[in-house]
Amino acid sequence: MTLAKRLKSSVSNLAQGAVGVAAGLALVFAIAGAPTQVLAQAAPAPAAPAAAPAIQGQGPALWVIKDADSTLYLFGSVHVLRPTTGWASPRVNAAFDSASDIWFEITNPEDQAAMMPLIQQYGLSPQTPLSSRLTPEEVAQLDVAAKTIGASAAQLDPLKPWLAALSLSVAPLVKAGYDPQSGVELALKARAQAAGKRLHGFETLEKQVGMLATLPDDVQLEFLRETLKDFDEAVEMLDSMVEAWAKGDVQALDRIVVEEMKTDAPELYKVLLVDRNTDWANQIQTLLQGSGTAFIAVGAAHLTGDDSVQSILQSRGVAVETVE
Repeated sequence: MTLAKRLKSSVSNLAQGAVGVAAGLALVFAIAGAPTQVLAQAAPAPAAPAAAPAIQGQGPALWVIKDADSTLYLFGSVHVLRPTTGWASPRVNAAFDSASDIWFEITNPEDQAAMMPLIQQYGLSPQTPLSSRLTPEEVAQLDVAAKTIGASAAQLDPLKPWLAALSLSVAPLVKAGYDPQSGVELALKARAQAAGKRLHGFETLEKQVGMLATLPDDVQLEFLRETLKDFDEAVEMLDSMVEAWAKGDVQALDRIVVEEMKTDAPELYKVLLVDRNTDWANQIQTLLQGSGTAFIAVGAAHLTGDDSVQSILQSRGVAVETVE
C-alpha cells in the first residue's frame, strides 16, 4: 500500500475512529460551506433503537491499571459510529460509573467556536488555491466530490489539501449512516456532565489539528488525489475497523489499522501514534502518583499493537490488566 493510500485510510480510520482529530464531520462540513442539514438529508436515517444497541459478545476491550490508591480504566473509542452500533457493555458502564474523573484526547471535539480560528490559521491557503495545483480533470473530480457534501470546487478552492481531503473523505461515512453524535466521546461526555464528573484532556484542539496541517505538502496533495479517486474505501475500512472494535478483537484491529501504517508510513505512524502514546503514558504515570478512580477513553488504535499505551506502560513496569 502506498503512503498516500495509507494516509487516506489512516485519516479515515484514525482521524474519525482513533486519532480523534477534532475536525469532525459537522465542523469540516461547516468550513466547506455545506450545511449540516444537507448532509443529514443525504444520509440514510436509521430508525432510533428503542433501547441501547446490543453489544457483540463482551463488547469492546477494556483494561485497568491499579496501585494502592488509584484505579485507571483504559477504553478504546471510535469517534464516529452508526447509531445502531452497540458498545456500552455492563463492564464499561460499571467502570465509567465508578470514576470521578474522565479523560479524553481532547475535551471539546464539538466546539465549532474554537475550531474556526484554527481553520483560519492552518486550513486556508487562498494565495495558492487548489485549482492552481490540480489538473483540470482533478478540479472537475473535486467539483463532483464536493457536491456530495452540498458544496462546490469553488468553495473548497481556498482550502489547503489536507482539509479539502478530510472534508471529502468523511462524506461517504455520512452517506453510510455514520454520525458524530453517535460517537463514543460525545456520549460519554454527556453522561459525565450529567453525573458531575470532572473532564480532562491529554491534548488540545490546536495540537490535533496541527498534526494534519503540518504534513508535508506533497503528501497532502497526494492524500487529496487519492481521496478523489475512491470514496468507497473510507467506508470499507471504517466498517472493518468498527466491526473488530465492537467485538473486542484487538488483534484484528491491530492488523486493520496499525500494522500497515507502521510498515508503509513509518513517519506518520510515529507522529500520530508512537509519540502521542508515549506522551499519554507519561501523563498516566503522573495520574498514578495521585489517588482515586479515572476512566480514560482514547482512540482505539492507541490501545492496539506493540507501541500501544499499555505496551509502553508495561515496558516501564506498570501492570495493565484486561477487564474480563
